[in-house]
Amino acid sequence: MVARAWRARGEAVINLGIGEPKNPTPAAVIAAAAAVLNRGEVKYSSTDGTPGLKQAILRYTEEHYGRTATPANVIVSSGAKQALFNLLYALLDPGEEVVLLAPYWVSYPEMARMCRGVPVVVTAADGGFRPALAEVERALTPRTRAVICNSPNNPSGVMYDEAFVRGLVELCERREIWLLMDDIYHRLVFDGRRAPSAWSFTDRDVERTKVVLVNGVAKTWGMTGFRIGWTVAPRELVAVLTNIQSQTTTCSSTVLQAGAEAALNGDPAEVEALRRQMQEHRDLVLAGLAGIPGLRCAKPDGTFYCLPDVSAVDRDSMRLSQLLLRRALVVTVPGREFGMEGHLRISYAGAREGLVEAMARLRWALDPSSPATIRIGERTCTRDWT
Repeated sequence: MVARAWRARGEAVINLGIGEPKNPTPAAVIAAAAAVLNRGEVKYSSTDGTPGLKQAILRYTEEHYGRTATPANVIVSSGAKQALFNLLYALLDPGEEVVLLAPYWVSYPEMARMCRGVPVVVTAADGGFRPALAEVERALTPRTRAVICNSPNNPSGVMYDEAFVRGLVELCERREIWLLMDDIYHRLVFDGRRAPSAWSFTDRDVERTKVVLVNGVAKTWGMTGFRIGWTVAPRELVAVLTNIQSQTTTCSSTVLQAGAEAALNGDPAEVEALRRQMQEHRDLVLAGLAGIPGLRCAKPDGTFYCLPDVSAVDRDSMRLSQLLLRRALVVTVPGREFGMEGHLRISYAGAREGLVEAMARLRWALDPSSPATIRIGERTCTRDWT
């Protein structure tokens, strides 16, 4: 709110807080959405999605997960966020628990609470970003209903390896616990790697597995404003989700579903171009952070976020984030929001020139050995707090 107000009045604010790539929406997506408008057929769709988009999701699932499903296994929602909320609403009775792997996306615990559930956070004993499978298992109780796994991970960018994902699938299916895979970043992976698919580690078919896939177009195609996500799950669960959605949003926009269908059926080069750009941005930001004394940053495997450890500078991430906003006009997100105090989340989804400038400002603000003055917008600023 503060940063938005400052920017509106002309301040040179750089936003490293929002996960929104600056790429243009693919032309084929715009054309498909515009065609619906031009026909004047902007009406309801079925609650679970248009037939064309559901077929595109099924093809996408077979291509990227190696499993076949049916239209009855798919429901389209207004973003992956709604898909996850609907799942928790469907699965949780009051007081039942949802296991979250720290660091976690900021909405997970709040969604669980809104559905009268109890979030149970598993934090790695070594202070890192990858809890051990044994730590997850120790967190399970008779009231555990689901585990949420986001890999590659927002906010850290780390990706869980095959052994961990395999073990998590086996653990959840042995204990009859739902494993909700938030795969929204599963193709934004770097250095020639691929995100392990949880479905590749189960022998159960789509009707019997406890693995549920959640995905969407927001991140992979940079189509954040389209608000189209989906769930692939056993048909009985999808029927419940459809009933829930019919009483809330009814259906997603037919215009935006047409655009999402075009994205899924479109040129893979669009995704590769964004993935390559985000890898270049990651490397730029890592190099910039490496030049700031006291900061340590794990190399992201994917997404467009990193989560540097700033505890040597200030263990209070909220205080440090506020200082950087006030003094350097750089927006970051306190790590405490993701279950990782002593860290800051930095998004490198923005324009390259903004990232270069932001790294210069961060070094000026945090490195006492750097020059005491810097030009920010139309003003010359002097560091007087280190």
